[in-house]
Amino acid sequence: VQLQASGGGLVQAGGSLRLTCAASGRTYRSYAWFRQAPGKEREFVAAVIYSGRKYYATSVKDRFTISRDNAKNTLYLEMNNLEPEDTAVYYCAAGDPITSAIRAPEGYRQWGQGTQVTVSS
Repeated sequence: VQLQASGGGLVQAGGSLRLTCAASGRTYRSYAWFRQAPGKEREFVAAVIYSGRKYYATSVKDRFTISRDNAKNTLYLEMNNLEPEDTAVYYCAAGDPITSAIRAPEGYRQWGQGTQVTVSS
């Protein structure tokens, strides 16, 4: 499986961006977005599992929407009302974590290369 993330950029606070992650190869149980800001650990943002159920970090709930187009094998992250605190490199990931590990980076086997999101105040 290869994951190719794109769609990052520079946006003002309150703006929007949509990230895209094109996947190839086998299908996994869970597809997720993580992010990593300078000097910080990689943190969970959102995930969608095979049943369609979605999971969000508290900090992005009601602002971000994760979705997946199964026919195109593509993962999306729609980000609205962006804040400077959302500035980070965003990574897409795929894996078969158990439900209790969906928010853990260790649950994912495949990772995209990352795309930079910068939100100016």
